[in-house]
Amino acid sequence: MSKKKNKPKPQHQAAPQVLIETVPAKPAATKGPLSFADFRVQALVMAIIGFVFYFNSFNNDYALDDGIIIAKNTYVQQGFKGIPNIMGKDAFDTYYSSLNATNQLSGGRYRPLSIVTFAIEQELWGQSIDYSKVATAFGVISPQETDFIHLMHIRHIINVLLYILSAIVLLYFLKNIAFRDQPYVAFIAALIFTIHPIHTEVVANVKSRDEIMSLLFITLTLISAFRYAETKKILSLILGLAFFFLALLSKEYAVTLLVLIPLMLYLLRNYSIPKSLIAILPYLAIFIVYYYLRTSVIAEKSESADDEILNNPYLYATVGQRWASEIAVLWKYFQLLLFPNPLSADYSYKQIPYSNFASPIVCLSILLHIAMVAAMFYFFKKRHILCFAIAFYLVNLLLVSNFIFNIGAPMGERLIYHSSLGFAMVLAYYLWQLRLKTNSVPALASILLVIVILSGYKTIARNVQWKNDRTLFLADVKTVPNSVPANANAGACYIGISDEATDTVLKRKYLDTALMYLNKTVAMHHTFATGFLNRGVVQFKLGNVEAAKADFDTLKMLFPHYPTIPQLNALIGNYYLGVGWNQYGKQGKYNEAIAEFRKGLEADPTNADLWYNIGGAAFSMNLYDSAYNCWSRALQYNPKHEGAQRGFAAVRGMLHK
Repeated sequence: MSKKKNKPKPQHQAAPQVLIETVPAKPAATKGPLSFADFRVQALVMAIIGFVFYFNSFNNDYALDDGIIIAKNTYVQQGFKGIPNIMGKDAFDTYYSSLNATNQLSGGRYRPLSIVTFAIEQELWGQSIDYSKVATAFGVISPQETDFIHLMHIRHIINVLLYILSAIVLLYFLKNIAFRDQPYVAFIAALIFTIHPIHTEVVANVKSRDEIMSLLFITLTLISAFRYAETKKILSLILGLAFFFLALLSKEYAVTLLVLIPLMLYLLRNYSIPKSLIAILPYLAIFIVYYYLRTSVIAEKSESADDEILNNPYLYATVGQRWASEIAVLWKYFQLLLFPNPLSADYSYKQIPYSNFASPIVCLSILLHIAMVAAMFYFFKKRHILCFAIAFYLVNLLLVSNFIFNIGAPMGERLIYHSSLGFAMVLAYYLWQLRLKTNSVPALASILLVIVILSGYKTIARNVQWKNDRTLFLADVKTVPNSVPANANAGACYIGISDEATDTVLKRKYLDTALMYLNKTVAMHHTFATGFLNRGVVQFKLGNVEAAKADFDTLKMLFPHYPTIPQLNALIGNYYLGVGWNQYGKQGKYNEAIAEFRKGLEADPTNADLWYNIGGAAFSMNLYDSAYNCWSRALQYNPKHEGAQRGFAAVRGMLHK
């Protein structure tokens, strides 16, 4: 008699839309107050890691756009009094005014909230700074700059504290909403985000506080919107709308919430698609208010702005090259998220060559992002959280891709800050899946430990490079050797270093290095005004006055209203004044002296001293009519010129006897 075989019972399989449970842990292991799964413990860990990774930025000075947005921003220097103007002006308003220019960037830059915090800090801990007295060569050389840099240390501390706060709020969102059944996945995602070295620009560059505040308020908006969907408490709705408005005032990236909020409700609250879209209507109303405010503030872009390659990175590209290059940049972003080395604050023209659709990188990028979109729709059908993660990555990436509008640069590490959250969520999810399949906690812990150590090493080292303009520019020019701004900035740094040098040989060496970088700058960009300005300064310091004059003349042609042109004119004029008098006038060689003086007038035709000396030389040669005319011109430009007054009175008396 044959025995009946027992059929194995089918094992229960979770429905695709249900997230895999984390650890079937004992209740006592997860509910205790000191359990690592506890939010308070995880938040403390995030705070400690954020502090350890960025504490060495506390003593940093100012770098990159800190000078434009903070030091040179008249409204920030006014403290509380400047806040109304900050709220009602483009972020670069005072900078443009200082250059006698108008809006140079497509869409303008209306991100007032972080700038308001700078004004508040100025009121509480600083004093109004006359930036003309702050060193343009790098380093502390004046009491005002000492005070300014002390305040920058405070600003750096606040930046780090805001970053830590945003990491903790992000952890709360991931733990209680996105991965509410997977506390360890939430922690790993928050950890990866917090330690990622690509964020050094956002944290170590104070100006980039707008990125930190933007993501902070975006996360708070998502939390409030989800709470309102759960509880229907009106306070949650009000908070959500308020956070959304603050997120928009931080940076326009918050517009993505008009997509992400309904997506979150569809995936995590099982809303229908129509119900999810209806839920966004109050937020749409807030966006309309913001959009009206923004458009009423931002001035029209200058007609010549699109003709500048540094503001329009694909100016010289064909349509095909532009699209291919933009797609290639998306791959570069993904590369830096996977392996953030080397890092740079600049990727401008000509660092990233134009691409074409035959490029393997372009083809690889296309395949990668098609796969991402396909995965997003796959997970959308399953109402899976990875749909939200991929969407968060892609919609924020779309805003900085140059596909929709010109952002003024081919790429920037700070620009991937928001998208990196989606990257961290996906990576954390699959790391946890690996842990479940291998059933090895030590393996996962080892992987995370390696990631933390390597990220910490890179982040802490990069913070040092963000110490000030000099350390940043001299480091980055090695990373992006074909960038026009990187070479121009390195050249400017060496001008400052030469000014500080006391040894003549070293001074000459630094000036030669500056000239090398600036020659490369203008060779790559033939209409870069600042390149010609700084090269002219170097040539003048090297004694190549004719070459300096030629560079200054080019600057005048390119940018007739450049604010330092009068000083440059006076520099050249006074040089020829000295040559004319010291080499020829003292020896009675008046014709030769006049020739030198007239060279000076070519650069500085309103120089009263030059007109006075030409008049003096003419008088010495008994050319009284000429002397009369020259002294008359001297008094025209400086009515109080005593020498011209005396000479003019004497020769007028002689001519009218």
